[in-house]
Amino acid sequence: MRTYGKSAAFVALSVTAVATVLTGAATPRAAASANTVPALSWRPCDTAGGPVGRECAELPVPLDYRDPDGPQLSLAVTRVRSDRPAARRGTLVVIAGGPGTSGVQRVTEKGERLRQATEGRYDIVSLDPRGVGGSTKAGCGLEPEDRELVNMRSWPAADGSITENVTRSRRIAEACARNGGAVLRSLTTANEVRDIDRFRQALGEEKLSAWGISYGTYVGAVYAQKYPQHTDRWVLDSSGDPNPSRVAQGWMANMAVAAEDRFPDFARWASDPARDEEGLRLAQRAEDVRPLVLGLAARLDREPRESTTPGVPLTGNRLRQALQMAMYGDDAFAGFAGLVQAARSTSVKPVLPAALAGPLPDADAAVSMAVVCNDVRWQGTVPSYRRAVAADRAKHPLTAGIPVNVTPCAFWKDAPAEQPTRITDEGPSNVLMIQGLRDPSTPYSGALKMRAAFGDRARMVAVDHGGHGMYLGNGNACGDGAVTTFLNTGTRPERDAYCAG
Repeated sequence: MRTYGKSAAFVALSVTAVATVLTGAATPRAAASANTVPALSWRPCDTAGGPVGRECAELPVPLDYRDPDGPQLSLAVTRVRSDRPAARRGTLVVIAGGPGTSGVQRVTEKGERLRQATEGRYDIVSLDPRGVGGSTKAGCGLEPEDRELVNMRSWPAADGSITENVTRSRRIAEACARNGGAVLRSLTTANEVRDIDRFRQALGEEKLSAWGISYGTYVGAVYAQKYPQHTDRWVLDSSGDPNPSRVAQGWMANMAVAAEDRFPDFARWASDPARDEEGLRLAQRAEDVRPLVLGLAARLDREPRESTTPGVPLTGNRLRQALQMAMYGDDAFAGFAGLVQAARSTSVKPVLPAALAGPLPDADAAVSMAVVCNDVRWQGTVPSYRRAVAADRAKHPLTAGIPVNVTPCAFWKDAPAEQPTRITDEGPSNVLMIQGLRDPSTPYSGALKMRAAFGDRARMVAVDHGGHGMYLGNGNACGDGAVTTFLNTGTRPERDAYCAG
């Protein structure tokens, strides 16, 4: 790892219990005093493939922190205790991304590796944010078609028109306003940050360490800004631009550049002679992969292919969406190349990725939209969205205008309850950022904005690798080592650092 100078620079209670919250009646836990956080009642919850000794509990949190003794929500929380009590130094919270990703599931997947890497120095904990997984859910009552991923994400029509996107976005926003209620309105980054601090209190900890991933880096950054005195060792993995005037609207727009940064990795992989034996070599040269994929998408716009999922054809936009998902990790390249090969064949029906083969559950669709729409008022008019899409399609054809297209947030009925937090350099210098140079979701250029906002509070390790989520995720020993050293010893690089691929 070599160093260089400092950088300048969207997407469980019973029905009766949820209805109780929506009507404003208190749940059984609502009797908890505003100044008293009930102790957690832990129970064993080991699952196959997860860390041994995992425990689960429910954490009550106020529906509205302005009324802390009022209606309560229930959050699913989990913990993996240190297996070396003598070495334990504290508690590390895993802050999952999304919005809409389960922290409990993340610990199930990564908890054992994290425990081994940190050599028992931490109890590893996480939560399902409100609206997610085992926590209190909300819903918009959307029709199945509006819960299709390729429709929730506003891909323009084949000719670039956004008329259908505008109609659908209005319909979704109206349904969420009509059916979402107080729980949906409470799904915000600010409330997730408050919920994490309530979790800290329930754990009896004065400070937390953290590993935030993707959107979780923004949650982590806001926590570090709001509660700096309660932060210990703070890791932000794959960050976006924290610009408080745009927040997720800015993250979306940056995905056009992110896809351009990342696609060459896939092109090299898909043109490698090693793919011949697998039947997945798409072209003889890397530079020929891009026109092949774009040409196939355009052909599927005109003539969708019947897939193995009845009633769900492979369209150009489904192919484009499959590409976006595949670029998150090298291990997904083979699946996308196989989809391309099947789409080019006249004798094989393409098999769609599971995420594109049917609608999302209503609760999952709701939370993925509500957080980003509740956080900040989105900027733009229908004519300005049309102009932006036309320009972005021409400049970044891989994403075909989706990053700057209209979304339900443009027609969201409720104004933000509070202003987004501005990240600043005021606070302890205890943040380590790790960032891939070719991230398909949170590009390096956006992460530099987060780095600049933190100033001397942070150091950043840039990893010459593609994919989304670097630590314990992409096999770069240098990057993993830098984060592990920081978590275990508190030592960061003296200056921003670079890890070769």
